[in-house]
Amino acid sequence: MAETKAGQPLSPHLQIYRAPINMVMSIVHRLTGASLYAGTLVMAWWLIALAGGAESYADFQWFIGSAVGRLVLFAFTWALIHHMLGGVRHLVWDTGRGFDLATVDRMSWGTPIGSITLTLAVWAVGYAVR
Repeated sequence: MAETKAGQPLSPHLQIYRAPINMVMSIVHRLTGASLYAGTLVMAWWLIALAGGAESYADFQWFIGSAVGRLVLFAFTWALIHHMLGGVRHLVWDTGRGFDLATVDRMSWGTPIGSITLTLAVWAVGYAVR
């Protein structure tokens, strides 16, 4: 690695660099977008099972009712809401607003806080209706 005369590195590296929240949320936004593809496959499986008859749908219900299936649904719900809130954040930026650092940080922190809160609310309502 290249160093200055004082022995300090020329650029920060992972041991000393702290990623800003807006960069982390940008990465998570991309990851949730990619994970929505997997969730869409589960939704396609649901529709195919629905069209396939009672036995096919029973197999799907068995999986989705299991602990793994519920975890998949919970993760899909969170990814969908997180990706939506990240999209809203980018939509605000597309209007030319919210570029001062304090607003960027608030909106960036609002994405995970809002997505966790809304996911728990959706699941609480779902269980209450059930």
